Amino acid sequence: MKTKLITREGYNKLKQELDFLWREERPEVTKKVTWAASLGDRSENADYQYNKKRLREIDRRIRYLTKCMEELRIVDHSPQQDGKVFFGAWVEVENDAGDVKRFRVVGYDEIFGRKDYISIDAPMARALLKKEVGDSTIVQTPVGDALWYINEIHYGEEYPDP
Repeated sequence: MKTKLITREGYNKLKQELDFLWREERPEVTKKVTWAASLGDRSENADYQYNKKRLREIDRRIRYLTKCMEELRIVDHSPQQDGKVFFGAWVEVENDAGDVKRFRVVGYDEIFGRKDYISIDAPMARALLKKEVGDSTIVQTPVGDALWYINEIHYGEEYPDP
């Protein structure tokens, strides 16, 4: 079960996608389907079949986004969160081998297309919640437990440059 939280930036991106699909892409594809259907035999009409399939994909995504956005709860940064890992935090962690990772703890619907975001439901995020800089935590992974130390915590849309 995924946690139904999202950052304000993530919500705005989903809203933009929904708006683009509904107001721009769907009307354009609908025109193409209508044009291709007017040519006659639809069974051998590649334009008709492709665009009809694309229209179904768009409609499916619109339904998903609409339902999803109704259920999501936007979480904004609060000054009381500073210094600890909470939803929306950028975190830098390091293990004993010197491996350093930087990521942002966000909602499930925000992680796609970003390698520097992890879901609030991920074992790493769960282990880091409420921890402070200098704390260590054990993360349970499929290959065993891993020890990570928290180096930095920041809040904002992007990770600050060093």
